Amino acid sequence: MKYRSSLLGAAWSVLNPLAMIIVYTVVFSQVMHARLPNIDHSMGYSVFLCAGILTWGLFSEIASRAQNVFIGNANLLKKINFPRLCLPVTVVCNALLNFLIIFSIFTVFLIVTGLFPGFVYFALIPVLLVMVSFAIGLGITLGVLNVFFRDIGHLFEVILQFWFWFTPIVYPPSILPEWVKPYMVFNPLAGVIKACQTILVDGVWPDWYGLLPALSLGILLCGLGFTLFRKHASEMVDEL
Repeated sequence: MKYRSSLLGAAWSVLNPLAMIIVYTVVFSQVMHARLPNIDHSMGYSVFLCAGILTWGLFSEIASRAQNVFIGNANLLKKINFPRLCLPVTVVCNALLNFLIIFSIFTVFLIVTGLFPGFVYFALIPVLLVMVSFAIGLGITLGVLNVFFRDIGHLFEVILQFWFWFTPIVYPPSILPEWVKPYMVFNPLAGVIKACQTILVDGVWPDWYGLLPALSLGILLCGLGFTLFRKHASEMVDEL
């Protein structure tokens, strides 16, 4: 549906992420000669960048679309009686499919360039599951609140921009000023992004304890979001 009017159709779902990976991996490593501290490989920073941005992209797509899913499908909710939780489930499935396409391309790149981390690669599965649970819990909670308080959606888009730069995605945490580092414990995504970068750049197992903030908040927000949804489902249709 997204590419139904385009000449190349579904091929854009491959070409877009492929172009992004080329920019990040080739331009940053070969043109800008960006380097990471303690990483000698010329493409170390490019892999670091892709690992962070692709993971952040999955989080932001799920959370952003979920917080707007009920308002965006207002007409559908008013006209058809169906299990409304199908909507956030569709958002997650669609985001995971997009992520699978782009991350598969990135994985092929790692294999071709000899940078594939080996068996530790599969540690990404529990890391991403933690992040998806956090994203959907946050998205559903904000999605219900956004129906009654429309400023929530606009405010979240602003917060998301600050959140991106407060998370060590395009820079290593080691370059942060000492007074900033203690505040990183309040950023649940810092541990998730660091885990992905550790797996893909260093090829070692991540610090599992670093996932606890995202896991705890994910469970809490999923419980809160589903409770709010069950309690206000009928009021939401009237409000829409």
